[in-house]
Amino acid sequence: MCGRYGRRADKQRIAEWMRAHDTGVFDESYFAPSFNVAPQSFQPVVRLDSETGERELTVMRWGLVPFWAKDAKMAFNTINAKAETVTTSPAYREAAKRRRCLVPADWFYEWKKLDAKTKQPYAIAMKDAELFAFAGLWDKWKDKATGQTLETYTVITTDPNELMEPIHNRMPVILHRQDYDRWLEPGEPSHSPVDLLRPYPAKEMKAWKVSKDVGNVKNNRPELVNPVEQ
Repeated sequence: MCGRYGRRADKQRIAEWMRAHDTGVFDESYFAPSFNVAPQSFQPVVRLDSETGERELTVMRWGLVPFWAKDAKMAFNTINAKAETVTTSPAYREAAKRRRCLVPADWFYEWKKLDAKTKQPYAIAMKDAELFAFAGLWDKWKDKATGQTLETYTVITTDPNELMEPIHNRMPVILHRQDYDRWLEPGEPSHSPVDLLRPYPAKEMKAWKVSKDVGNVKNNRPELVNPVEQ
């Protein structure tokens, strides 16, 4: 799974890398670097503008709430969507057809089980330290009681590559930059680009041990991603 990630990139960096325009709806605080992104937080996401068809940078809450949900509680269980069932699962299949997005990140965290009581957190990133994007899905849900709308997203996961396999049995889908257009483009709803949902090449990634402090969502500081020898 992918339950935490980090991002040094600010709004300008994301917009430039993803070739996306700012919607201008959210203030700068939503785009500030975060070293311990946790579920239920509001984060930058890139999708296609429904009117222009161009990439737009917006903000959504992590934990997808399908448009048909009775309430928003299920978001706690929908931070990740399995690549193998993303086109058949009731929670994701409609989003997989026409509401795909890019989730900007500089690294993600995963915990390796050492024994029955101990887990070691790792940070995983690109060897060149470049920004990258998870394959994501998004949806818009309306609260019938208040009339307010909520836009949310999920990160798709797949089998681990050779780097990740000793750490965890899943990893987030990281898209190659040249595949961004194909992932975002609605195209024919019955032919989603699921072939892109595969492990990223291990040779282009690196992993290192980090402090167990990352386990507390209240901790959000640059030192969390520093290598440790514990």
